[in-house]
Amino acid sequence: MAVTTSPERDIVATPMQRATREALYAGAIALGLFVLFIGLRTDQNISNELILVQRWWLLAVVVVLTMAGRFLYVAYGQPFLANQKIVDVATGLLPQSMAARFFRLPYFIAAIFTVAVLAFLAGSLDGLLGPGLAGYARFLRALATIYALASVMFYFRTFIHAHFSALGITALALYPIIVVLVLAVYGGSVAAGFQGSLKWVDNYGIQILIYVMLAWGLNIVVGLAGLLDLGYVAFYAVGAYAYALLGTQYGLSFWILLPAAGAMAAFWGVLLGFPVLRLRGDYLAIVTLAFGEIIRLVLINWREVTNGSAGISGIPKVTFFGLMSFNVSDPNYIAKVLDIATSSAYYKIFLYYLILGLCLLTAFVTIRLRRMPVGRAWEALREDEIACRSLGINTTTTKLTAFATGAMFGGFAGSFFAARQGFVSPESFIFLESAIILAIVVLGGMGSLVGIAVAAMVMIGGTEVLRELDFLKQVFGPDFTPELYRMLLFGMAMVIVMLWKPRGFVGSREPTAFLKESRAVSGSFTKEGHG
Repeated sequence: MAVTTSPERDIVATPMQRATREALYAGAIALGLFVLFIGLRTDQNISNELILVQRWWLLAVVVVLTMAGRFLYVAYGQPFLANQKIVDVATGLLPQSMAARFFRLPYFIAAIFTVAVLAFLAGSLDGLLGPGLAGYARFLRALATIYALASVMFYFRTFIHAHFSALGITALALYPIIVVLVLAVYGGSVAAGFQGSLKWVDNYGIQILIYVMLAWGLNIVVGLAGLLDLGYVAFYAVGAYAYALLGTQYGLSFWILLPAAGAMAAFWGVLLGFPVLRLRGDYLAIVTLAFGEIIRLVLINWREVTNGSAGISGIPKVTFFGLMSFNVSDPNYIAKVLDIATSSAYYKIFLYYLILGLCLLTAFVTIRLRRMPVGRAWEALREDEIACRSLGINTTTTKLTAFATGAMFGGFAGSFFAARQGFVSPESFIFLESAIILAIVVLGGMGSLVGIAVAAMVMIGGTEVLRELDFLKQVFGPDFTPELYRMLLFGMAMVIVMLWKPRGFVGSREPTAFLKESRAVSGSFTKEGHG
């Protein structure tokens, strides 16, 4: 059994002793961090007085779970990971990987059987198990479905890795169709399929793709050029208000205002770029953060134009290039033109494919720019600005083009957001949005389009999944709101990724310029803080 020795006291500690000690340390730290956040909650009584609600039991649960997690990791996790690197003397092979042990055929068959049984009994779960246990059953069905899909991906990982881009685009293109067909079979009619697809297409499709596009736009500034931007939501707001104001005041089409919103956001990106040309690191982050707050305060206080905190409503919907409308009262409504049943799902599906096209445009432009001289200048600026200048690269234009290009895609996403919501207000463009977008870029791996897309899917999709976990109210009480803990999940995900994959989900990258053969650059060969 492995032991550790303290050189100061010459004391030998077994793994169990060390795990117990570190579990106590972790519990004490958790108690100090969460005593005010979880143990106490502010509320109002009947007399409208501010009171403190004590939740010591919830605090105790969090502390105990923290201690248990730390104990299990130190006592069993670390020795297991260390043994995974030791070659078996008899066979000369490394031990079987964790993934191979986790994704076994019997487990896969059991997961498929669980999904099939619970799907067959979906309509009668409440009657058989009651509302509380039915929620647990639905959650179990979701976990079994995720495990089955993960198993398929593991078994065909070589093929998926070789054709990842084509498979991903195909899956995204077929997603609304598959959702409608599955729900149509489940509901017994095509109308039920379209109506039931609203939540899945909107919350899990459009919402995720918006953040994918925003993260890819910020990736140009942070991931490629190495410029830390904490005010990216400002360009998002500029694009949204540009479409909202011009669309409501002048009645211009979305297809005209989309490039106009991108151009306006790019203009503001250039205006931000000039004052920060000589700033780097933390100073650049502070200035960009201030820029984002300035834009938000202008939107609040310039009431004559932006209507202040009340926002702008009645934003016109997107039309199908003017040929078909999605307003039921219009004579060219899509259902009337195509002679099909009326449904509000048509507009959501159209918006899904629209944002998917904008995301693909963002990815295509990013990939093309990386191979051009300006993209190589961004990468040189990211690695070392002094060396970049010594090579004769104009860092002024390099920074301005990075800010302008990233801001342009933020403006595109903002105009789409305004068209999707039909209402915009300054509350939608707070600093927290910038932090979420930056967290997605960091988690996915700065400079990696695939990693950022996966991070957005996990984090934004995970936030939406929290809304479905109503059975947790049976455990933590009726006042428990799972989606309010999304930032806690962000923090946990960032800690886990920083420990296991310091460069993000996709930590290695391939340089655009290479000699003879293209090779991925390991994170150990890059300077910390520069992607």
